[in-house]
Amino acid sequence: MWDERAPLHAVSDFYDLDSFRAGRSSLQPFEVEELAPVDGLDLVHLQCHIGLDTLSWARLGARVTGLDFSAAAIDIARGLAADTGIPARFEMAEVTRAPEVLGRGGFDIVYTGHGALIWLPDLEKWADSAVALLRPGGRLYLAEFHPLSQMLGDDAATVVSGGFPDQPMVFDLPGSYAEPDAPTRQNLSYEWTHPLGEVVSVLAARGLRIEFLRERDIIAWPRWHFLEKYGTSWPDGWWRTPPDRPRIPLSYSLMARLD
Repeated sequence: MWDERAPLHAVSDFYDLDSFRAGRSSLQPFEVEELAPVDGLDLVHLQCHIGLDTLSWARLGARVTGLDFSAAAIDIARGLAADTGIPARFEMAEVTRAPEVLGRGGFDIVYTGHGALIWLPDLEKWADSAVALLRPGGRLYLAEFHPLSQMLGDDAATVVSGGFPDQPMVFDLPGSYAEPDAPTRQNLSYEWTHPLGEVVSVLAARGLRIEFLRERDIIAWPRWHFLEKYGTSWPDGWWRTPPDRPRIPLSYSLMARLD
């Protein structure tokens, strides 16, 4: 599925690679504010997809490595690094094999961007991998969509998935979030909802000290028809509830340190 969609994403307006090549950052301002400065630090981006966030951190001075299990996505990321002249390393592997492929204890920062955790059936194995990559004193920074956005249906008034699921949600749909109308053949996918308590607990159990967990009322796409544009990032702005509706958590960020 991801090998089929990565080339579609590379030519989509959603990812807008032309403006990225011209200098646009794909990072949200709050990510830079919370994690920077990264100049001179070794940063690994797990589940990096086509590499925009990885390369955006490199533009801020980090020595970056991106890892993803899609060969097509890694090929695009490497090509984008070459096009922009940004030094970066991209490797193909499943996320739980990251320490085996990249080495243990070689990074100051493990970064995971929006929309990554839903694809993971086992968060404990992911946490084991992330912690193994860090040097003592290193940080894990996670910016994610809030599990509430998965639980509510398309009307935002109906709960379609529980907050403590024991089975994944199964989808068999053409297209993708970046190209909804694209004709695709590999359409079967599985998504897991990971409550915030699970995310915090698996990290704390492995010796990471949680420095903050911040929830926000913004999301990268119009999850519901009533959301309004907010800001100017990614690249056409994010979305939030209008003033006449209650604010609900749509995304969050978390920082944890390996003492």
